[in-house]
Amino acid sequence: MTVRTRNRARTTMGLWFSGLLLLTACSAAPTPPGSLVSTPVEALPVSVAAEATPAPLPTPVSAEIIAAADAEYLLLTNLHSRVTPAIVNIEAALEAPGGSDTSRGSGFVYDMQGHIITSAHVIKDARDIRVTFNDGYVAQARAVGVDTYSDLGVVRVEVRLDRLQPLPLGDSSRVQVGQRAIAIGNPFGLNSSMSVGIISGLGRTLRSAALIDAAALPGFQNPSIIQTDTPINPGNSGGPLFNSQGEVIGVNTAIRTESGVFQGVGFAVPSRTVARVVPELIAKGRVEYAWLGISVAPEENGFGVAGLAEALELPVDQGVLVRGITGGSPADKAGLRGGTEVIDVRGQTICRGGDIIVAINGQYVRNMDELVAYLVMNSAPGDTVMLRVVRDRQTFDVPLLLEARPKETGSTRDCSG
Repeated sequence: MTVRTRNRARTTMGLWFSGLLLLTACSAAPTPPGSLVSTPVEALPVSVAAEATPAPLPTPVSAEIIAAADAEYLLLTNLHSRVTPAIVNIEAALEAPGGSDTSRGSGFVYDMQGHIITSAHVIKDARDIRVTFNDGYVAQARAVGVDTYSDLGVVRVEVRLDRLQPLPLGDSSRVQVGQRAIAIGNPFGLNSSMSVGIISGLGRTLRSAALIDAAALPGFQNPSIIQTDTPINPGNSGGPLFNSQGEVIGVNTAIRTESGVFQGVGFAVPSRTVARVVPELIAKGRVEYAWLGISVAPEENGFGVAGLAEALELPVDQGVLVRGITGGSPADKAGLRGGTEVIDVRGQTICRGGDIIVAINGQYVRNMDELVAYLVMNSAPGDTVMLRVVRDRQTFDVPLLLEARPKETGSTRDCSG
């Protein structure tokens, strides 16, 4: 783009100089009556010559204007100076088929006990982990816990207390689209690199295939993900995403790309998920999630309740349309029902007649992503939740005792048989 701009500039100047030469050449020849004549400046009247004098160069703007313009950069510089002592580089030697591999990412200090938060995919299956602090100090670390569902991991180092400067967690539920988003990490091994953008979207869901190993249950996803246009590249994984106050609102986890580098869409695990998952990882080394035992049709491309409300003549236009119920699951024990009739809607096979879950514990949900997000961040196995259900145009509440996600699920009953 720069080259094109310069080429345009050269073309414009070339045309201007050609016109000047042409005008000079024409003025040297005899001029017919009524023709345009080029008159030397020194032959013009004094008042006209004075008007042709170049205007004086503008003086610099005031210090107050410069300070106001640089206010954002002062904020960023100050934030970088305050938080970088807590941000580390992580190298993990991984066990890999036929040999070993090295995974590199970022992390940040969580508490004064030496716990450091990073991404699960950075340290999963690591046999050796090294943490490098901002000043170059290297410490051996041990893995405390890994949760592939949230893509969060915790390691621990034993270092002097003055090296531990925990970062404060913000409340990601208060984040809004358009707010400033600041990432600091080690992309491509470049220590403590800062990039700045905005929050581009909220409530995104990362597919299980991106973050969950093949042995894990399919279908469980990482909900309430923050989307940002802040440049995030390989090596940023596990690093913090900040708000303007220097609070961690997310942990950078993935990018959507076709080339392997950032193309404008990055994702971060929200800080509320961090606050839910990390203490359990530290205490038990693993995280247990609540499970309902329902299945739903893919809700993308207009096949959620909102997109099906007219086609199926549903009594509501928000909620979760239950397609099937897993045998012996909490949903089965609570008496929830799946679909009873197969129909075709816009070329998609849909199960009609199932329950529609519209709220959990009094909080209304628009789709399955919001229902899963509530379960992840506000519940645990053993809790009893109250589901508000619409069935046959009747609305009622159903108590349901949550259980832990099983390693294997049973068969699911739905209208497809």
